Amino acid sequence: MKKLLFLLPALMLFAQLTFAQSLEDPRGEVRLNFLNTIIIGSVELGYEHFVGSDQSLGVELHINDRFNYRSASGGRDFDATSILLSYNFYFAGDENGKLHISPFFKYRFGEFREAVDGSGVTTTDLNSGYIGLIGGYKWNYNNFAFGPFAAVARGFSSEVADRFNAVEFRAGLNVGYRF
Repeated sequence: MKKLLFLLPALMLFAQLTFAQSLEDPRGEVRLNFLNTIIIGSVELGYEHFVGSDQSLGVELHINDRFNYRSASGGRDFDATSILLSYNFYFAGDENGKLHISPFFKYRFGEFREAVDGSGVTTTDLNSGYIGLIGGYKWNYNNFAFGPFAAVARGFSSEVADRFNAVEFRAGLNVGYRF
């Protein structure tokens, strides 16, 4: 939580410093997946840099990351963070809203601890890479961008696949600001 209290003002300061750019042609976007923050307590912050009117590079930081919406209750504890890199393609829409599709690479690092009946605590190393695809729709209203998305990814860790699953699904609702 302390990291979040530092990171949010830093992102707001960054947005203010870049506000001098023309808002008709934004070059960047900061965003938060607030749905997952509410539902599972995972803070997913992102930045997108537009390299054209229909393409962008994205980076996201997922703090308190969960695997496939797994709960952290009942003697289970996730201690994981992820970094996601994506290349985003926008199509089928106008300046007010567009569909998007994004191939991505995600790396999760951390561990999962779980109390097992009578035998103590087992720990699963969550360090692993994922390759996947995100799809969704994004509306733009006065440079506030928001929209739903869904993602599917394939992980490359046998230890994680043994405990959870090799395929991970996630979804959410991003809210952001273009500058």
